[in-house]
Order: sequence, then structure tokens, then C-alpha cells
Amino acid sequence: MLKVRDLHAGYGKADVLHGVNFDVSAGECVALVGANGAGKSTTLKCICGLVGVRGGSIEFEGRRIDGLPGHTIVRLGITMCPEGRQVFPDMSVRENLEMGAHVRSDRAQAADLEAMMDLFPVLRSRARQSAGTLSGGEQEMLAIARALMSKPKLCIFDEPSLGLAPKIVAEVEQTLARIKAMGVTVLLVEQNASMALRLADRAYVYEAGEIVLQGTGTELQAHPEVSKAYLGY
Repeated sequence: MLKVRDLHAGYGKADVLHGVNFDVSAGECVALVGANGAGKSTTLKCICGLVGVRGGSIEFEGRRIDGLPGHTIVRLGITMCPEGRQVFPDMSVRENLEMGAHVRSDRAQAADLEAMMDLFPVLRSRARQSAGTLSGGEQEMLAIARALMSKPKLCIFDEPSLGLAPKIVAEVEQTLARIKAMGVTVLLVEQNASMALRLADRAYVYEAGEIVLQGTGTELQAHPEVSKAYLGY
């Protein structure tokens, strides 16, 4: 579904990515793990058209998408649930969900909105509440549901557990597993490497803008370098 080849990118005069290569197949959960500043989020922003590509290519379902604007990429079927939630704070929960479907013109939006409220019951009870008044965990659920409202083929998650209490992190992990079970392909960047590798069919380890290790989630959990650097044992 997604092919990233020899990807180079950066900000201003600073180069961040130095020839990144990876694939995501339909139906997979693929995780990108590594230290802060290693280039994981920059990779996601390149895929979504938010950061320019300086070299290499990105293909989605056989079509080059590097260089396309973000709104075109969303219409092709890629949606990102951003780091830090970034809900629309002055809009209601329902309005946030409706904004997630702004690229759609089909008649199933109302049914899908109800399905999201079934998937996240707390959102139904908060439907008329301003999104900015929700707790961090509730905002994360809203951000995930908003992303799913676009009916993505590939849903990208950037640090979904960031700043959340352990109990809520466990709920986020369960939610991501349910999303994968729904048939949505998932690309996950997550500082909680244990969670990411439990969810991942395959994973890639970043270091200083390059991929230095790859394998199944199970293989990388057992890798001595990964366990020492990221898993704490």
C-alpha cells in the first residue's frame, strides 16, 4: 500500500532524514520507534504532505504522492491523528467528528458518526460539549474518531499515548487493536515502544534519521539492543 524509498527531508538548512526506506502492506500495523528527534514524526509529515521531500519518493497504492498537497492526500485515503490531539477546542464533540468527514460526499456520514459514538461511548455522552473541556484521554478518543470519520485506507497515528495516564494508555492500545481488526491499515509512531511493538506486525527502528533495525514486533521485542534502549530490560 505504501512505499517509502530513499526519503530525504528536513527543516531549513537542517537535514533530518537520510535515505529512509520502508513499506506498509494493506491490513498491517507498522510501527516506527526510536528516540526523540530521530525523524519519525518528520516521516509522517512527509507522507501527509506537511513537510517537503528533498529526495526520494513516496508511493501510495502505486501513485507518487510526494509533492502533493495535504488535502489531496487525505482524499486519496490517508489520514493522520496528530501528536497532541489537536482537536478544535471551541467546537462541540459532534462538530469535531463532522469536520473529520469534510472530504466526503457520500450519504453514510450520519451512520458513521453514530458508529464512532458506539465505538467511543464517552463521546456520545459528551456530544454537545466543547472539545476543549474534555480530559486528555477523551480528547485522544475524539481525535482518533475524527480521523476515522474520513474513512481512511491508511490511518497514521503520531504519539497517541503522549501525556496520558497509564490506564488511558491501555485503553488507547485496545482501541488501536480494534481499528486494525476493522481492516484499517495503521502506521504508528509511538514513544511507548513496548505498546508499539505489541501492536505491530512489523516495525522499524530509527536512529539519527536512518532506519537501523527492522523486523516483526515480536522479533524486535526480543532484540537485545531494542530491549536495552527502549524497553528497559
